[in-house]
Amino acid sequence: MMAMAIVAGSAVGRAQAALPLDALENRILLCHATGLSRVQLITQAERALSAAEADHLNDLVRRRLDGEPIAYLVGRREFFGLDFAVSPAVLIPRPDTELIVELALERLPAQGRLLDMGTGSGAIAVSVAHTRPDAAVSALDVSAAALDVAQANAAHNGARVRFLQSDWFAALDTDEKFELIASNPPYIAAGDAHLAQGDLRFEPASALTDHADGLSALRTIVAGAAAHLVPGAWLLLEHGYDQAAAVRALLQAQGYSEVQSWRDLGDIERVTGGQAPA
Repeated sequence: MMAMAIVAGSAVGRAQAALPLDALENRILLCHATGLSRVQLITQAERALSAAEADHLNDLVRRRLDGEPIAYLVGRREFFGLDFAVSPAVLIPRPDTELIVELALERLPAQGRLLDMGTGSGAIAVSVAHTRPDAAVSALDVSAAALDVAQANAAHNGARVRFLQSDWFAALDTDEKFELIASNPPYIAAGDAHLAQGDLRFEPASALTDHADGLSALRTIVAGAAAHLVPGAWLLLEHGYDQAAAVRALLQAQGYSEVQSWRDLGDIERVTGGQAPA
């Protein structure tokens, strides 16, 4: 708990020193509560906090001490060099997911069509569309609230993305084809202890777990993707730390070629993919 609440009239510099979080989180929350930049925290260190700023800061710190993620408190998260809005309607984009963006960008041909399945905040789709304005990027999610966030992120980052509300492939035309499909679906098994720990406690459960064995969404995508991929097109799937072999087996069973897994920054097999059969 907070040892002492910050009061109106406190100097910015003294308030920052008195906050109970680590230095980076203290600075982030103080900037958010006051609207000051990092540089202004230094140049305006003697500026007095207003009552509204002090109340806001105290509320932010209390919520952070209760475990609420910083990204939800400030409503933003950086991903692939872009600024994304986040809310409890979507997962917080994580650096590990930048791997699937990099792999997609390497494999998407000029003027290629890409589909991001279960887009959430739009992190994958918006990052690809921003980097490759020549591409025709589509993104779908079953959650209308998530799509609202994703559409705002596309607009904010000047990315052209077509959004669809869809339960996986349901809203796609039967003959619609793509040169690449990418997905970061729910892959945590029901009852996994991680769901009750850290940031995951505050993130949308439906975006984290399939409420089954952790592979059901991945099975659905692998089973249906080939019908929407041109021959030889790539399917790229993010998955859990211990699921790479299972996902490779799913792809091989469906006739995908060049099946392989790639490791994230933590040296964990995080993305698995293959090329669609003819």
